[in-house]
Amino acid sequence: MNTYPLLRALLFRLEPETAHRFTFNLLDQAARTPWCGWAGRQVPDDPISLMGIELPNRVGLAAGLDKNGAHIDALACLGFGFIEIGTVTPRPQPGNPRPRLFRLPDAGALINRMGFNNEGMEALLANVAARRSRTPIGINIGKNFDTPNERAIDDYRLGLRQAHRLADYITVNISSPNTKNLRALQAADQFGPLLQALRQEKEQTDRENGRVVPVVVKIAPDLDEQAVRDVARLLADEGMDGVIATNTTIERTAVAGLPHAEEAGGLSGRPVRAASTAVIRQLRDALPRGFCIIGVGGIHSPEAAQEKIDAGADAVQLYTGFIYEGPELIGQISRALRDARHSASHQTE
Repeated sequence: MNTYPLLRALLFRLEPETAHRFTFNLLDQAARTPWCGWAGRQVPDDPISLMGIELPNRVGLAAGLDKNGAHIDALACLGFGFIEIGTVTPRPQPGNPRPRLFRLPDAGALINRMGFNNEGMEALLANVAARRSRTPIGINIGKNFDTPNERAIDDYRLGLRQAHRLADYITVNISSPNTKNLRALQAADQFGPLLQALRQEKEQTDRENGRVVPVVVKIAPDLDEQAVRDVARLLADEGMDGVIATNTTIERTAVAGLPHAEEAGGLSGRPVRAASTAVIRQLRDALPRGFCIIGVGGIHSPEAAQEKIDAGADAVQLYTGFIYEGPELIGQISRALRDARHSASHQTE
C-alpha cells in the first residue's frame, strides 16, 4: 500500500522549506534502521555503464534537494542509481531571502529562487567523505553570487579542482535562473572559453589525482534550436563528457493564473516536461554518437521517463516528481525502463 499521498498531504500543510527539513530528519533516522535495506530492495537492478561509471539503475536524483551532501546515506536507501548533490559554491552563501520556494499543486510544479544557498565546498566535501553509501555521487558546482561573470571561470575551476577528489562526476551549473546573469554564460561567446578552461583544468587535475572524473554541463530548457546546436557543438569540441537537460524554466504559460505562478524563479515539474524532452531530442541529433545525455524535467511517471529515453537520454533524474509522487516512483521507473530495454533487445534478436 502506498502511504505517501497521506504523508504528502501532511507535509504540504507545512511551509516548503520547513517540510524539506522535516522530511530529511525522518529519512536520516529511518536510514539507521532495517527499513533502509528493505527500501533499497524495492528498486530492481537495471545496471548501466555511464561515462565509465557503473550505475545500479538509470534513475538518479537531480541536484538541489541535498545541496550540502548532508543526507546521502538516507537518499541512497531509497534506491537511486546515482545522487547529484549541490549546487555548491566555493564559499558559503545564504541564498535569496525567504520565501523562495513555492508549490503549484494543480500543475504538479514548484517555483524556486533559492539562489545557490549552501554551506560551501569544504562542508560538502566533509559530508561526502563521511558517507557510508557507495552510490555514485555527482557534485554540482556553481559560482558565488558576488563573483562577476568575467571572473566566473575562477569559481568553476576552483570548484572542479576541489570536487575532483571525491566526485564520481562533476556537473557545471550555468543554467540556474536564480543567480543574476548566470544564464548568459550559455551564450556561445562565453560558453566556449568557459568550457576550454574547464577542460584544461580537468585534464590537469585528472593527471595530478590519478583518476579520470567526467565533467557534464547542465543547460536550460529555454534555449532556441540554434542555441542548442551551438551548445552541442561546443560541448563536443571542448571534450565534455555529457550534458544534463534540463534545468528549470522561466516560462510561465503553462501555469498562468495559478497561485504563485508569477513568483520569480525557476519553474520545475510537469510544465517543463515537453520543453526538456524537445531539448534532449535536439541534443541527440546534434551530438556525436555515444555522447552522454541525462534527462530531467517533468518526470512524474514511468511514461515520462521513457519519453526522455526515447528522445535520446541515457539516464534520468528526478526532483519535483519525487516530491509529488514519493519514493515509490524510483522503483516504478527503474522497472519500466528495464522492461522496455529487455523488450527492445528481444525484438532485435
